[in-house]
Amino acid sequence: MIFRGQSPEEAVWRRFRNGKDYFAFSLTPEGLYETRVSTTAERAVDLLYTLGEYLAPAIKIVVSDKRNGTIWVGESVPLPDIRDAIARLKVPLSTSGGVEISLFTDTDQLTLTAGLELYVYAVSDRWQFLLQGIGLELADERFVGRNQPWDTGAAETLTEVLKNTVERLSLKAQ
Repeated sequence: MIFRGQSPEEAVWRRFRNGKDYFAFSLTPEGLYETRVSTTAERAVDLLYTLGEYLAPAIKIVVSDKRNGTIWVGESVPLPDIRDAIARLKVPLSTSGGVEISLFTDTDQLTLTAGLELYVYAVSDRWQFLLQGIGLELADERFVGRNQPWDTGAAETLTEVLKNTVERLSLKAQ
């Protein structure tokens, strides 16, 4: 054995695992379709960017920094600006986690949790077909894994990029 010591943490396996990406699709008691995507941290952020393309041209965004408890909100923010911001956040966000981003329209919500899990809530089942169309496989809920809790340590790079992103999108603190 070359490596000695404790087994690698689950978070390391989760971040660099091989295999297919899955999603679980269900109907909530409130009549909303809920989709939970099981993938790597980098792919979850990338999917938020990719799936954002299917939203309205101007949407509501809520960004919550779980490290310091700050929440920013933007109404009718142009979608291209939001997608550009997500692209800039991809590396520091997928490395550190701890920031929740939700994109809203009247009928759809995409949420990347602080633990880098991607959820989709909608009034229609169209997301099931969109996810299958980009190569994700529909799985039984019990086979879709959950990410580990995010690292609560300092993340200076993410904090700086997040600050610039909030200013660029003109989001207001809550």
